[in-house]
Amino acid sequence: MTSRPPAPGGLAYPAVPWPVDALDLDAYLRRIDHRGPIAPDGATLRRLHRAHVAAIAFENLDLMLGRGLDVELTQVQDKLVHAGRGGYCYEHGTLFGAVLQRIGYRVDRLLARTGDPLEKPRPRSHLVLRVDDGDEVWLADVGFGSGLLEPLPLTEGEPQQQGAWQYRLRRGAEGAWRLQERVTEVVDTWTTILTFTEEPQYPVDIEVANHNTATSPLSPFTQQSIVVRKDELSVRRLVGRDYTEDRPGSGTHTRSMTDEEYATTLVADLGVALDANEIRALLTTLPPPIGTRLTSPDLDLRSPTGGHHA
Repeated sequence: MTSRPPAPGGLAYPAVPWPVDALDLDAYLRRIDHRGPIAPDGATLRRLHRAHVAAIAFENLDLMLGRGLDVELTQVQDKLVHAGRGGYCYEHGTLFGAVLQRIGYRVDRLLARTGDPLEKPRPRSHLVLRVDDGDEVWLADVGFGSGLLEPLPLTEGEPQQQGAWQYRLRRGAEGAWRLQERVTEVVDTWTTILTFTEEPQYPVDIEVANHNTATSPLSPFTQQSIVVRKDELSVRRLVGRDYTEDRPGSGTHTRSMTDEEYATTLVADLGVALDANEIRALLTTLPPPIGTRLTSPDLDLRSPTGGHHA
């Protein structure tokens, strides 16, 4: 079994209590369409991770709707599981961490920086999970949007192929881990997408990080709507009106969407369960469509673009 990382002074990091009693595990498994056996092992972790990424979108739309974001487990579960919505990293990590803990894994919540702080320091604003199954320790991250499809062993091993992407972990001289993605569009190189240490975080740490991310005018999530879905072959992003599909080896294609295209893509293609009134409210936060007039009051948002879908 992999040992716990040493803390300053040579002591092991203590376990941080995270309440998970409110979790409805059966409802979550239905939400991600997982019907097989579950056990606290590596195989189950990989299956759940992939199923979660496939089923639940990355999105910040409640911020655009003026609702704010609550990372308390009951609120996250109501939104992502029962209401068929997506969320951003703190919501995904809160839910997935509770699921894994309930199944029997040891789970530590960690705060990561995007990019490499030696190149450009950024705040610890992303939630990832350190998952111990008793035999191996893993990095799990279901809340990055365009990141991992499945967990990585938390070790400096060989690059791991996940669909059309390759990932690896490297530890820096200062002891921090770097999650790196292989990029081949211009030159064949590795770029750091996350940097993190193994210090477990308390619920209050995530609450404070979420508050800053959800309210700061400097946060990218308070400036425009963002929805991301990733599968084996592509990353699809709807950022404001711009819809982008990125396929490694095939380039990136972007186009601006009309109101009708936005509504259809958001619900039918990206799988975010919003009703017609919510979509109309989102449209008011977008810049005017290129070459078209502003949203018409008779915009057709009937099902399927106006209905709820899990």
